[in-house]
Amino acid sequence: MSDRSHSGLPSNFSKWAGASALSALLLTGAALPAAADAVLADLVDEVSPSVVTILAKQKVQPQPANAPNPGATDPRFDEFFKRFDLPEGSFGGTPMPAPGPRSGLGSGFVLEEDGLIVTNHHVVEDADSITVRLSDDREYEAEVVGTDPLTDLAVLKIVVDEPLQAVTFGDSEIIRVGEDVVAVGNPFGLSSTVTTGIISAKGRNISAGPYAEFLQTDAAINKGNSGGPLFNMEGEVVGVNSAIYSPTGGSVGLGFAVTSNIVEDIVADLVDDGQVDRGWLGVSIQNVNPEIAAAMGLEDAQGALVSDVVKGSPSEGILKTGDIITTFNGSAVDDSSDLPRLVGGTQSGKASEITLIRDGKEQTMTVTLGAHQDSASAADVLTDKADDPKLGVTVAPLDQAARAEIGVGEDVNGVIIKSLAPDSPAAEAGLRAGDVIVRLGDQEIETPEALMSALQSEKTDPALLLINRSGSQIFVPVRIA
Repeated sequence: MSDRSHSGLPSNFSKWAGASALSALLLTGAALPAAADAVLADLVDEVSPSVVTILAKQKVQPQPANAPNPGATDPRFDEFFKRFDLPEGSFGGTPMPAPGPRSGLGSGFVLEEDGLIVTNHHVVEDADSITVRLSDDREYEAEVVGTDPLTDLAVLKIVVDEPLQAVTFGDSEIIRVGEDVVAVGNPFGLSSTVTTGIISAKGRNISAGPYAEFLQTDAAINKGNSGGPLFNMEGEVVGVNSAIYSPTGGSVGLGFAVTSNIVEDIVADLVDDGQVDRGWLGVSIQNVNPEIAAAMGLEDAQGALVSDVVKGSPSEGILKTGDIITTFNGSAVDDSSDLPRLVGGTQSGKASEITLIRDGKEQTMTVTLGAHQDSASAADVLTDKADDPKLGVTVAPLDQAARAEIGVGEDVNGVIIKSLAPDSPAAEAGLRAGDVIVRLGDQEIETPEALMSALQSEKTDPALLLINRSGSQIFVPVRIA
């Protein structure tokens, strides 16, 4: 579907006069030479028509007819009335007006000229209607082709009467730390905003699940940039801007984009049949730390150590506890976080070649992958009532596949967190994908439905959750939205 060529700098630019010089000048705040300025401006002119605004609306339950205005009883509103020259309690005793629909705002980009749009899952999640606004302000109603909460990606389709300008994917595997990148999106609703920076780090794991990998950038990314493209200096998409780390809610130079190589695979799967087909190996794994490496007589602390093999899984009878997986289908497994992403990116039913170390000797095994049963059920969307409490998590039953994935035994009961919405109460409290919610308040949690029920009946805010993380149980207070 895409051309992953990445030849480096534009042909009419030397290494110093091109991207590297541009990066240095942007970081120091020095004035840009006319040539470097023109390169960036030309790139922006080229890609901006492909960047779109996503407007997602969700219906809101109307207030009861006899619901009083809070100003009728809350003295804190008196100061509000004074500042706007209104009589104190001027709305007291009158019903609150019925609220309009809730609106969400995000970014996206045109992948195919016939109207295929890529954005984030969390931008369109729970939306009753989605509108795509093009760079020339034309608006189209969009349909959801498919979404993947585990990588926070979504594909939309609009019907257009003329071809759109589409982008191409670059190769996020070969882009280097320090290379210049450009983000285009709609932060805080300011459409077609361009920010620049560099790739700050690669291979970031931000606890968003085992199947996503992120590029870190210092290009300014804020609310509204979600789902927008991160371009290299050749105008290719190398990432989809999805999250920021910020103690203030604004950009502090720590933005994260799902890598284009993952995006390309997920989008192709969603376009094919609206869902993602992930392979399943059926093993519990852990990192090989220096102590384990020394105990096993290994020179390097690398690979994924098999700690358990699930009965009835594709690996039963082929892999063993104590095996150290070093490559999967030719790709290196440097640590345990690499393997789920590689396996999950492979279709079920495929015979996959695994290189491993067993009893100090390297061996090659072939395993035919099973299908990953993504039984995720979002406790937050079991009801469409706007005033229902939410944690901002997607959870799934703790079945054998999930136990193997995170390495918990049969003595642990609960629901596993599959993904978290950015800026959600759960994310703010420090919960992570892979955590097992064991109890909320005084109620034991064994199903997503039980979690929703416990949320609805919980009287304490923040609520106290008991979670199991990597075999250890801890209490975490979480504000209920």
